[in-house]
Amino acid sequence: MAIAHEHGGNVFAVARNLGLAPERIIDFSASINPLGMAPGVREALTASLDRLLHYPDKGAAELKQALAAYHGVDSSSIAVANGSTELIHLLPRTFPGRKALVVAPAFAEYALALERAGWQVDYFLLAPDDDFVLRLPELAHALGAGYDMLFLCNPGNPAGNLLPQREVAGVIDLCRESGTFLVLDEAFIDFCEEESAKHLVLGNPRAVLLRSMTKFFGIPGLRLGYAIAAAETVAQIVAQQDPWSVNTAAQVAGIASLADAEYCRRTRSYVDGERVRLAAALADIPGLRVFPGRANYLLVRILREGVTAGVLRKALLAKGMLIRDCSNFQGLDQSFFRVAVRLKEENDLLLRALAAELA
Repeated sequence: MAIAHEHGGNVFAVARNLGLAPERIIDFSASINPLGMAPGVREALTASLDRLLHYPDKGAAELKQALAAYHGVDSSSIAVANGSTELIHLLPRTFPGRKALVVAPAFAEYALALERAGWQVDYFLLAPDDDFVLRLPELAHALGAGYDMLFLCNPGNPAGNLLPQREVAGVIDLCRESGTFLVLDEAFIDFCEEESAKHLVLGNPRAVLLRSMTKFFGIPGLRLGYAIAAAETVAQIVAQQDPWSVNTAAQVAGIASLADAEYCRRTRSYVDGERVRLAAALADIPGLRVFPGRANYLLVRILREGVTAGVLRKALLAKGMLIRDCSNFQGLDQSFFRVAVRLKEENDLLLRALAAELA
């Protein structure tokens, strides 16, 4: 049975259960930059080891300045955190309300954070038969029921669908009209940065944009994320944070990552091309439907009767490959799985294994 708040990327637990070293498993369940971390990060971390003798910079001032320069915003509009998940759990405790709407399927931590804070959680389900398109008139009708907070991920996770910036502006307007606080999660927007709504939230004290450095910058083990919002909103969030939540190594890695513009360009170019190739190859396998996406992963539906994502996951694990069974996402069933875009040779191994299992 699927666990309601289970995530991808649990390669260490899977490896222990199989009696294998984690390096023996190709992890398609976690959507991390296939090129790895930026080349300068390792050197920066090594050079900073002596800093570990001191407490971290509590305000992460240098990292906030780097992020401000990267995004073209003021540093007072940025709150740095121990992964964007820390922020997801802080928000329902920071801002008043009792009833939240989550655009789904979506990251399970939204509901978990809300439930832990005593909120009622409802879902605005997007339809797979409509490629998970968000229709603004339908969302407006739903918000009319009176919601204090809305969670929306763009690009969607796990669907990968991208809501264009003009449509996000429409969502912001709807939330303003209904008095709903908007949490816009852009954890994967780095792969299509031009569609970020970062400048749309700055003048709105009832909106916050979440970003992650886990996925695009390839440092999930260091836990680093941040929020972009109006300065007064950021101040409210920071007031609720535990001290020293962002360690020294994470701050150093974040600064080094942001400094490498060529790494960012190369990542976007590679992932865009390889995602298109992988999607086409998956679609050529009889019994699979691939959903269009703009991030570094693809959602796939199994059309073959008698084959579930759980069955496929188990079969692929025997071949050293881990996919994400999406049956525990709200609105999805046992026919859905997600795969990360990895290196070409790894993706080819996955394609051959899938073709063999579905033959």
